[in-house]
Amino acid sequence: MTFRLAPLRALAVAAGLVLAGCAGGVKVATVPPAPSRVAVKAETPRPTIAFAAPLASRPGFATADFGPALTAFRRSCPALLKRTDASGLTLPGDWTAACAAAATATDPRAFFATALRPVVAGDGRGLDTGYFEPELAGSRTAAPGFAVPLYRRPLDLIDLDLGTFDTSLNGKHVRGRIAGKTFVPYFDRAAIDDGALTGRSLELAWAADPYEAFFLEIQGSGRLRLPDGTILRVGYDGQNGHAYTAIGKLLRDRGVLAPGQATMDGIIGWMRSHPADGRQLMRANRSYVFFRVLTTPADLGPTGAIGVPLTPRVSVAADPKFVVLGGPVWLDTTVDGAPFRNLVVAQDTGGAIKGANRLDVFWGAGAAARATAGGLSSTGSVTLLLPAAAAERLVHGAPPAP
Repeated sequence: MTFRLAPLRALAVAAGLVLAGCAGGVKVATVPPAPSRVAVKAETPRPTIAFAAPLASRPGFATADFGPALTAFRRSCPALLKRTDASGLTLPGDWTAACAAAATATDPRAFFATALRPVVAGDGRGLDTGYFEPELAGSRTAAPGFAVPLYRRPLDLIDLDLGTFDTSLNGKHVRGRIAGKTFVPYFDRAAIDDGALTGRSLELAWAADPYEAFFLEIQGSGRLRLPDGTILRVGYDGQNGHAYTAIGKLLRDRGVLAPGQATMDGIIGWMRSHPADGRQLMRANRSYVFFRVLTTPADLGPTGAIGVPLTPRVSVAADPKFVVLGGPVWLDTTVDGAPFRNLVVAQDTGGAIKGANRLDVFWGAGAAARATAGGLSSTGSVTLLLPAAAAERLVHGAPPAP
């Protein structure tokens, strides 16, 4: 999250109001703990919105399979029609005509080419990465070989909406807990690993492998293969409020791994070979994710941020401050050295997915999805598809929705 410098005083006031209402190898350098305060950074400026070339003129348009994207978009429509757009790109009612047309469309390619207007934010260039639904060995109870707890969201984790206290902070949130009469940051990864949540009956399940469990947090959802062979699906249910730190980047910056080696499997392999250093490396990411049990059928993907199942190769995580959640996007990037040109739908979010044109593609479950997602990091171009009224309003200078 980001905060403007000016409202820092309002942040302190807001916290006070809440309290008033509550009676052997390569060594990894130790990362000093951050001060116990909320980080304050300048607001990321909104990029200029401009009309983009029609989809029909794009390389890959004639051969892309638009059917899965139309299905995903139809699933998104209930959320698009009832939720407030945090990006400010669209207003209530903008999506009504497009969703009505999607419900009866028989030609997916023609629908996306004509029902929505392509626009680009800034230069449209951004980083594309991938995620997947991992499967790892787990148990519903602590048992020999299953010693890594996966925690449900604690009741004392408070998500403070600063906009309820100061409208200049609309859309800004901070997470923490109450200690005595003070609102403080929530326990970070090191504190939780050292037992800050032990004895509170928060264990949702137990994993066998600490490194796989760590990457389960990064993916946000996954499948636990229980000792009797059954599958327990778990999904994201909140985060402790600390900033996400990419440990792969830390290893690259320290010269431990070359850029091509900093894949998920490469990082896990290094940590297995250097367990003491690996433990400190994981602690450098102070962010910690909590889980809930998912009841989504096994033949569908996990539930994303707007409450619908994710579709492999179609659903993407995006920053809701810059992309309409539920909205379609034309993505032109490179995957495993080959062009990937496809119509995708923004149906999820992620702690590391920040900024305009930053997308994280969901690849599904299984070994192939793991291999693709774990190694994907490329630059691509992003074209947003918006209702005509919203596109005209944005391009011709009307201010975005608050």
